[in-house]
Amino acid sequence: MTRAVTGTLKYTSLVVASVVTLLPLGLILFGSFKTGQEFLATNPFALPESWTFDNYVTAFTRGGMALGFLNTVIIFAAAIAGTILIGAATAYAIDRFSFVGRGAVLNLFLLATLVPGVTTQVATFQIVNGLGLYNTRWALILLFMGTDIISVYIFLQFMRAIPRSLDEAAMIEGAGHLRIFFQIILPNLKPAVATVVIIKGIGIYNEFFLPFLYLPDPDLRPISTSLFAFKGPFGSQWEIISAGVVITIVPILVLFLFLQKYIYNGFTAGATK
Repeated sequence: MTRAVTGTLKYTSLVVASVVTLLPLGLILFGSFKTGQEFLATNPFALPESWTFDNYVTAFTRGGMALGFLNTVIIFAAAIAGTILIGAATAYAIDRFSFVGRGAVLNLFLLATLVPGVTTQVATFQIVNGLGLYNTRWALILLFMGTDIISVYIFLQFMRAIPRSLDEAAMIEGAGHLRIFFQIILPNLKPAVATVVIIKGIGIYNEFFLPFLYLPDPDLRPISTSLFAFKGPFGSQWEIISAGVVITIVPILVLFLFLQKYIYNGFTAGATK
């Protein structure tokens, strides 16, 4: 009896959570096929009277989504490459080297995550502006490149599974630490790299505040802020924004569906090795 009740509660909670998650997406999908007048006059749950793709065309052309995707790819690629190198190198130093305060490094990373990012934006903005990077892609690349504790933790768990005998054998052959890192350590961190790419990539793709603050130039905006052109002080074209949101969701959704196994395998392997 207890097992039946527990099972019922478990599946009921899963169904409720699925509905709560999918309902807003369904409303956005239905709204993207409605005209502006129909969007405001009909029930949000009502199906469109005439399914039209005009909103998608308008969002993609007038919203500059093609340029937004290009900017996103540039920022994404540079920031992810930097994150991988910094995160893997940090984990390599923590795991392979002995130095004063090594045990406190991870605690300091963890402590930094407890500080809300918005509280440091004034100082961060002054630094970025002082470096002359404001309104350039490099501002976002450097800010996104900052390695968080999750990336370091994932790399560190996989690093501990790599035998130190490989390092010692390479040193006997005359290899230095840089060569060991790039030719031995990094190739063995491929599952961790895939996990970090997906987790960090989704965060970069969905980020709105930083691009909105540091990239006011419409030609430099990533996809997350491109649709802001359809929102103004005298009204908002929500049907076009809905279409743009659907266009924005599709690439990252497809990427996640194809690569989700790396997330689960990365966390599981990292926790058990």
